[in-house]
Amino acid sequence: MKKKWLFTAAAVLSLTLAGCGSDSSKDGSSSDNNQKKVLVMGTSADFAPFEYIDAAKSDEIIGFDVDFANAVTKKMGYQLKIQDMEFNSLIPSVQAKKIDFAMAGITPDEKRAKVVDFTDSYYDTEDYLITKKDVSYDKLEDLKGKKVGAQVSSIEEDTAKEIADKVPSVKVETRDRVPELIQEVKLGRLDAIVLEDIVAKNYVKQNKDLKFSTIDGVDNQKKAAAFPKGSKLVKDFNKAVKELNDSGEIDKMKAKWFKVD
Repeated sequence: MKKKWLFTAAAVLSLTLAGCGSDSSKDGSSSDNNQKKVLVMGTSADFAPFEYIDAAKSDEIIGFDVDFANAVTKKMGYQLKIQDMEFNSLIPSVQAKKIDFAMAGITPDEKRAKVVDFTDSYYDTEDYLITKKDVSYDKLEDLKGKKVGAQVSSIEEDTAKEIADKVPSVKVETRDRVPELIQEVKLGRLDAIVLEDIVAKNYVKQNKDLKFSTIDGVDNQKKAAAFPKGSKLVKDFNKAVKELNDSGEIDKMKAKWFKVD
């Protein structure tokens, strides 16, 4: 009987340890020690006012996407954890399921849609050109022979390449982070950079020696969250967004973060 009791106790201990070793919930999301469901969002915190770090106050990542993601995931029944990374690693990280989803002003396109699933659009933008304040490019042809920068692997890089296709002597250069691009323009190493409208306005507001202008022939862009292929969370995400939109909560977030003089 003693040996049988020891075997039973060992079996129970083994099952207990096995349960403690699991770090995923049934639907594939992460769980903390209190068994609360957690979704890990990857972002690139250099894209004010969507996501950025206010170093003057704290190292916390803030912005529209952060408030938006917190509200959506809460309505879905999850807690949100944010992981900062390079923009060009977001889609591969979603694809490899290293993160649960990504939000960073991401625009769905045909190439990305082959490896991840996108939610419905939650915001529309267009691309602007940022230059020094004393420089004027009234039409694309004025960029002949100039260097145009954009964030690597972004839709803005595609826009810069479109400009280069229309004006063959334009040279396109990329950088990992938007602040690097801003600095390159200020130092004269880039003649112009391509940025989303609301982001461009915010950086120009902080840098009085720069200005922004529209780009002819560039379509509006839709912003969406990216999930792994086949994720059932996309439907829940879209449902939560619709409810927040119908209640007016999203309009309040836009009013908070998109005020630009």
